[in-house]
Amino acid sequence: MHVQDPAEQIALIALAQELADCARKISLQHFRPIGGIGAANKHATGFDPVTEADRAAEAAMRAILQERRPQDGIYGEEHGVTQGSSGLTWVLDPIDGTRGYMSGTPTWGVLIALCAQEADGPGAPLMGVIDQPYIGERFIGGFGRADVSGPQGTAKLATRAAQGGLESATLFSTFPEIGTAQEKSAFDRVVSQVQLTRYGMDCYAYALLAAGQIDLVVEAGLFPYDVAAPIAVIEAAGGIVTNWQGGPAYRGGQVLAAANPDIHAAALAALAG
Repeated sequence: MHVQDPAEQIALIALAQELADCARKISLQHFRPIGGIGAANKHATGFDPVTEADRAAEAAMRAILQERRPQDGIYGEEHGVTQGSSGLTWVLDPIDGTRGYMSGTPTWGVLIALCAQEADGPGAPLMGVIDQPYIGERFIGGFGRADVSGPQGTAKLATRAAQGGLESATLFSTFPEIGTAQEKSAFDRVVSQVQLTRYGMDCYAYALLAAGQIDLVVEAGLFPYDVAAPIAVIEAAGGIVTNWQGGPAYRGGQVLAAANPDIHAAALAALAG
């Protein structure tokens, strides 16, 4: 489903911003307490933390949507799936980067996307918001918008133009120990060719790519709520987001986000070996 009516598009962006405002308030109430924030582990193997703020922020956003857009579906990280009838689904990650959140770093964010609904889950994103509450920056992409607002005002988003090959590129990723052994080997081929690699950036990496600060984000093991909003923002800013084979990435898994077609093609070739 596509939203063609400009007035409806404006209203949907306004609603997304209302959701972000709500989640921002809740997440900041719990951020950086004296002694640190407690977290539960969602998995028996490894460490996948969830905090009271994650659950409360998503619950609050869902309550707003249930009141204002009960016909829409909701796909959230913490509270699951609510089926809708409109052909649209809101994809919510109340705190993307909970490890960073509980450690006091400002690289986490609130991710909100509006997606077309497909038979087996959320489809391609139509609009997305990446919000960093502590810094006060909000990145919006879709329905004719591609901008960031924050302490320094509002500016248009635009990804970097080609500035050479991988040898001059900056790559961000969350974990150096990425994915499976095969995925790690492919990722390391890219890392060995770029000029600079930085880790631990969570969703803020995608925001910086949309803002023209870096060239690549390469990750694996992601879910739709991790990528829907970043895809919308980056594509609105002129970038490209695919999986490692060049196909759609909105279902998660492997993600390659690139500032321009040249760097995207170069990274794809390196991943393929």
